[in-house]
Amino acid sequence: MTSPAASRPRPFGSALCAMITPFTADGALDPDAAARHASALVADGCDGLVLSGTTGESPTTSDAEKVTLVRAVREAVGPGVPVIAGIGTSDTRHTVELARQAERAGADGLLVVTPYYSRPPQAAVEAHFRRVADAAGLPLMLYDIPGRTGTRIEPETVLRLAEHPRVVAVKDCSQDLLGATKVIAATSLAYYSGCEELNLPLYAVGGAGYVSTVANVAPRALRAVLDAFDAGDTAGAARLNGLLAPLVELMMASGLPGTVTAKALLDAGPVREPLQPAGREASDGLRRAYGELLAAPRLPDPLT
Repeated sequence: MTSPAASRPRPFGSALCAMITPFTADGALDPDAAARHASALVADGCDGLVLSGTTGESPTTSDAEKVTLVRAVREAVGPGVPVIAGIGTSDTRHTVELARQAERAGADGLLVVTPYYSRPPQAAVEAHFRRVADAAGLPLMLYDIPGRTGTRIEPETVLRLAEHPRVVAVKDCSQDLLGATKVIAATSLAYYSGCEELNLPLYAVGGAGYVSTVANVAPRALRAVLDAFDAGDTAGAARLNGLLAPLVELMMASGLPGTVTAKALLDAGPVREPLQPAGREASDGLRRAYGELLAAPRLPDPLT
């Protein structure tokens, strides 16, 4: 059986990690650690890397740090691995400038979030994305995460934006599977799940894959779900997806940001304020769930 996703465009691959941004103990950007982490993620099955998104602490990293991060990861993983730079801000002019900087630094694509806080109407949302798409020569992944921005990219707006040649993908955190299904059916956009609990459901209706925070710590386990589905083993994919659920719940639905929980499981330095590190109880729970996932019987790993 052929996966419905097999015929879908996947401009950045299927298994993408929303990468953390490592810092030194005193809170400075650690490009060497970022390069090592990026290389390890690719070796463990990630097709592409998304930098300076929500998980990458973009609100508290400077423009110069974002550029340094792109350059370090680009050099580490080489030209064959897509590097997507998060450039979204609430200011269109600033976003355009970040787009141009990311392109010069070697990014392959741009992750552009809906302008936050000002809550623009849909016509203004569309105009914002078009301005960014016109300003740089890189393909865009729209980032629809209304829970953080306060503004949805409505499906009708996405349909219009799909007509732009450089709008090629969506990172979907809308929790609207019906809306995503409608856009997938009507366009050639690559839909990436941004919510781990919807990775498999969205993939099953023609999604391209995922952009995952949990992939920072469990890239092979997440990739195995898609591989099983592509191989026609839908029951196996569901079982593997279920094995991930306890870790996903603790990392993404425990009340702590995914950045905090991912860094609690990694030697990646502190988080930047206003975020605070995970407490002892949360960290211990995360480690237990992670250990149980690693110990669980799984399908043969196609990456070994």
